[in-house]
Amino acid sequence: MTRLQLQNVSFSYPCGRMLHDISLHVRDGEFVGLIGPNGSGKSTLLKLIYRALRPECGEILLDGEDLLKMPFRKSALKMAVVGQENEIPFDFSVEEIVAMGRSPHKKLFDSDTEEDHRMVHHALEHLGIEDLAKRNYRHLSGGEKQRVLISRAIAQESDFLILDEPTNHLDISYQMQIFDFIKRLNVTVLSAIHDLNMAALYCDRLYVIEKGHLVLEGTPEEVLTPGNIRRIYGVESSVSRHPATGKLSIAFLPASVQASPMIQNTNQNKVEREYVS
Repeated sequence: MTRLQLQNVSFSYPCGRMLHDISLHVRDGEFVGLIGPNGSGKSTLLKLIYRALRPECGEILLDGEDLLKMPFRKSALKMAVVGQENEIPFDFSVEEIVAMGRSPHKKLFDSDTEEDHRMVHHALEHLGIEDLAKRNYRHLSGGEKQRVLISRAIAQESDFLILDEPTNHLDISYQMQIFDFIKRLNVTVLSAIHDLNMAALYCDRLYVIEKGHLVLEGTPEEVLTPGNIRRIYGVESSVSRHPATGKLSIAFLPASVQASPMIQNTNQNKVEREYVS
């Protein structure tokens, strides 16, 4: 079953076209990653999906329905969002921020129920931030704020998560803790990810966006080859399968290593999926 379908979606800012004719899909239960250089259009694409922006043309379907015509409450019950911006202009406690994730389940003047309190506690506990519950959100570090926003998405109980580099402000232990937790939820995920090793470790499929164009799609094994990494990011790399995880492991090579004949021969012998320039 396809949860999300984009067909020929384009978007322009006043300064010019940002996304060009993007078509992609996310199936039920998949963890799909968006990768690409900074400024390539990943965040803009996600903003179109969660309707912070509106496409100039193209179609976006969520569970077979036109997302652009769907009531916001209905889409919020289906899809939760964690964006890059984590500033909130008013004073709220962490607990209050996470409780906002329960809003789609309520009518306008409904008070909190026992189920609401249970889900808020569940989300705080699983992100390891129960001790922050009464703290002022604005006084937290960037990494703590990001964990709070992920907790809010969990409390929302949607079965489709849209994540824009959700671990960008976190150290490696919290990055893995959060991705492990999201993976265990068995929900559908579309996430922009800047760390290629994290993308290889957790994603079922990857889409590569470069200069607003979708240039490559496939499994991590098909996409994350030395040749593709060189073309997309302009760096040399060595890609191998880690014996413990069975997933790809990527090492980026400094200039002093790149001239090695062994590295050059290894890279030339890779069979790669077609790259659309």
